[in-house]
Amino acid sequence: MEFIRTDLDGVILIKPDVHADHRGFFVESYSEERFAGGGITAAFVQDNHSRSVQKGILRGLHFQIPPRSQNKLVRVTRGAVYDVVVDLRRSSPTYGKWCSFELSADNFRILFVPVGFAHGFCTLEKNTEVQYKVDCPFSPAHDSGIRWNDPDIAIAWPVRKPVLSAKDAKLPFLKNLPSPF
Repeated sequence: MEFIRTDLDGVILIKPDVHADHRGFFVESYSEERFAGGGITAAFVQDNHSRSVQKGILRGLHFQIPPRSQNKLVRVTRGAVYDVVVDLRRSSPTYGKWCSFELSADNFRILFVPVGFAHGFCTLEKNTEVQYKVDCPFSPAHDSGIRWNDPDIAIAWPVRKPVLSAKDAKLPFLKNLPSPF
């Protein structure tokens, strides 16, 4: 298992060992001991699973505000996504910066998104399924997000007109967001 540091401090891309043969594959997608050795010590308490039926569905950019902030461990088990994280830590030298990753059922990559980052993804295939672990349960009172097409962030999404939820279409821009972190 390889833990790859990214340009955004704390965001880690994980490449698990995949054992494949004529029968299929085996992959260890999570090991508390191995992840701790790779710098991820979050105690995950909830698993979430989403299915997006169309290509071009965009979910995000989401996060929870303190004291119910969440570390996330994200992986795709069917299909593929263009996955994005945005640094929301005002004291960070990379505040407002973003990075992207392709996560797919074929590449087995896993993304650790720490507290202080917004997270979202756009489906690259129909019937894409994303599973993620969080270390704090979902709290509607602490649920927040920023607009997917914020011009100050300028994310290079793979679609111009994504399929959005009504909630995501109305999220605020980063400059209008109170400082959560």
